[in-house]
Amino acid sequence: MNWQPSWRSWLPASLAVCLLLALAVRPAGAEEPLETWILIDTEAYRLDVYRGYTPIKRFRNIALGSGGAAPLHMEGDATTPLGEFRIVRINRDSRFHIFLGLDYPTRVHMERAWQLGLVDARTHEAFVSRHHPGGVPPQNTPLGGNIGIHGIGSGDPLIHHRFNWTRGCIALTNEQIEQLARMVGIGTRVFIR
Repeated sequence: MNWQPSWRSWLPASLAVCLLLALAVRPAGAEEPLETWILIDTEAYRLDVYRGYTPIKRFRNIALGSGGAAPLHMEGDATTPLGEFRIVRINRDSRFHIFLGLDYPTRVHMERAWQLGLVDARTHEAFVSRHHPGGVPPQNTPLGGNIGIHGIGSGDPLIHHRFNWTRGCIALTNEQIEQLARMVGIGTRVFIR
């Protein structure tokens, strides 16, 4: 007789019971929850929040870095970096009201900087050895750091509406960042284009 192991032979009994209960309680045809994510359009000065492919909230009149948008942000150039990021920290007691910290520089950005000769091999290797996906990347590289989405804090709303004033972040009004912070969390994907 040819014996074939079944999933029950390797799955712990308690885990099997939990799995069966979860499948039994889940309504037929129920789908996984759709991911909430952010798209920032640096030309339209707009931040859109999506659930799946459906836009659920739009914030207009955002401010960028005073140096505009760029594929790479370098320390001190005040540009807003383009690319794909994740929210890796949230500071609700920021001088900018609420700060949603992004995982900049990402490994992709560091690789690009290394290929362009903007960082040396030692800097590149140190970054790679200390970078952990999903965590806060090293912030003390030539690519800078502390890039995020934040409010204006006690800043001047008229300046916010007229100028790109940040050092590379994306700024919303305090009211807008409060709304956004209720919709997102650690791990939320952010696309800046």
